[in-house]
Parts: sequence; structure tokens; C-alpha cells
Amino acid sequence: MTNSPELLPKTFPQRPPLRRVLFVAFDEVGLLDLTGAQTVFWAATKAMEARGLPGYERCTASLHGGLVRSAEGLELQTTAMADLGLEPVDTLVVPGSPHIASVLDQSAPLVDWLRQASAAARRTVSVCSGAFLLAAAGLLDGKRTATHWAMCDMLQQRYLALQIDRDAIFVQEGAVWTSAGVTAGIDLALALVKADCGHAVAMEVARELVVFLKRPGGQSQFSVLLESQTQGADSFDALHLWLGDNLARADLTVESLAEQARMSPRNFARVYKQKTGRTPAKAVEVLRLEAARRLLEESAHNVDQIASRCGFGDEERMRVSFQRHLGVAPRDYRRRFAGDT
Repeated sequence: MTNSPELLPKTFPQRPPLRRVLFVAFDEVGLLDLTGAQTVFWAATKAMEARGLPGYERCTASLHGGLVRSAEGLELQTTAMADLGLEPVDTLVVPGSPHIASVLDQSAPLVDWLRQASAAARRTVSVCSGAFLLAAAGLLDGKRTATHWAMCDMLQQRYLALQIDRDAIFVQEGAVWTSAGVTAGIDLALALVKADCGHAVAMEVARELVVFLKRPGGQSQFSVLLESQTQGADSFDALHLWLGDNLARADLTVESLAEQARMSPRNFARVYKQKTGRTPAKAVEVLRLEAARRLLEESAHNVDQIASRCGFGDEERMRVSFQRHLGVAPRDYRRRFAGDT
């Protein structure tokens, strides 16, 4: 005897649970480190719910709960880590702080908690100098790691087992993700949303936040002149200003730069690398790249003219440099970033 279809028990597919994202807070936490990634997961949840699908449960926790004061002075309400309950954590997000050295001096209980919590989470991610907390917990040993460009040396000196990627916006090493400075946390969170929810949802979130789903290039897109100043290379300020006015010259060799700096070529090359972290040839290329970017963004000159004005010689050489440093061709860069010219 067969059962009537009407008498069979009805079963329905179980709705997947919300993915729990736990954001770690502590005194002097960087506000945008924390809230940039939070906003991405909030927007992704809206997009998923509009499709009738679960998004993310978001929780901000600190060791003792209550109000936590950010580095910028804003106070955040947090849940005590001891009160989080038994729900599994999908993603553990560890932001950084502009005062990470002082945070580390008082972080032993937090580091111990991170070590245990990471083992139970599906993935652990850091934003900016949050990589220092992951490294202190031993979670980055032997792994390629990203952090804010200005903190790469400090991170490497403190944790020798790390492999620092100084240009990456974010890095994935298995279940551990690290990102570069501040807004790079948004890039990382978008990559996580794309992995979880697909390209369409990630694109929808990127459009809502008015950001690129994947920005071109790496964090080396900051000014080489400003970087040199932060590294105490003011002795080459005059040379850099002269270079800015003479990028079209074809004879910007070590010898000609050394003559301008009134130094011997050998001594100039050694001291310049020591002071700026770049060889003279690399500095010339990056200065030319910066000048070309500004002209592509702000001028009506065609690409060949810009290549000539900036000392690349022709468009192909400029294209190779753009691809190597920014991951995008000059014409594509102009389409993305040019204003009305």
C-alpha cells in the first residue's frame, strides 16, 4: 500500500543561519578601521534580505563591555566578550589603532582571547594595524601580511616570522586575512562579501558606498615626496623639487642626480636609498608616475603627450609602469578618475 501524497509529512529546506561577524573593540581603536568594515556588512545584509536570503549578524565586543573610547574620541557601546553566548563566530574582525604601540603594551588579555577566539572562528581578519594584535597572538607566523604602509617596518621589527607585503591592499593566507591602512578595511570586507554572497551583491554594496569593488593598484599610490619627508629625507627636498620640474629629461641618471645633489654617484646612490627606501631610478619612475596620474586626471592632453611630458618617452613605456605599480593601463585610469577637462 502506498501513501497518498497528501498524507506524507511536508518538509521544507532549512533557511541558512545569519553569519555572525564579531568586531573587536578596545580603548584607542581606530574608528574608521572598525566602522568601514561594519558598514560593508550592514549594506550586504540589506542586499541579501532584499533577495530573501540571510545576511550578517553584526556584534561589537570588548573585554569588559560597556563604552569604549575610540582614538578619535567617539565612544562605542560594546558587549562584554564573556557575554557573547555560544553562537559560532563566522568572521572575527580586528581593527587597528593609530596608537598601536601603547595598545600592545596593555593588550595581553585581549591577545589571549584573540588566540582562542580565532581558533573557533571560520576566518579572522585585521584592518590596518590590527595586524599587530594578530601577530602578537601568533596568528601570522610565516604568513604574508599587510598593514598600513607607515607601520610595515615596525611590524617587521617586532615580529620577524612575518612576510610583509608593503603594497598589498589586503592579503589572504588561508583563514586569515590582513589589510592595509584604514579604508583598506572596506576593500577587504567587500572581498569577504563577494566570497560569501557573490559578485552581484558585492557590486551592489560597492555602488551604494560609492567605492570600487576592487580598487586599481596598491597602497604605494601615496606621494613619494610625502613618504620621503616622513622618513627624514629632507636633505633631498631640493632635489625632489628639481626633479618635479625636469621629469621630461631623458638623462635623469644616478650621475646627473648626484651632480645635482653635489655628491659622488656612489655615495649619492647609497645615501639616497638609505634615506628614502628607494633607489634613485625607482624614485624617478614613481615621480613620473605621479605626474602622469595628475595629468590624466586633470588635463586634456592625450596619453602620448602625457608620456612625453613625464619622461616615459612613449605610451608603451608608460603603460608598463602603470601596470606594474597600479595594475591598470593609463587609458583605463583616465576613464576611472578623470574629471571634466
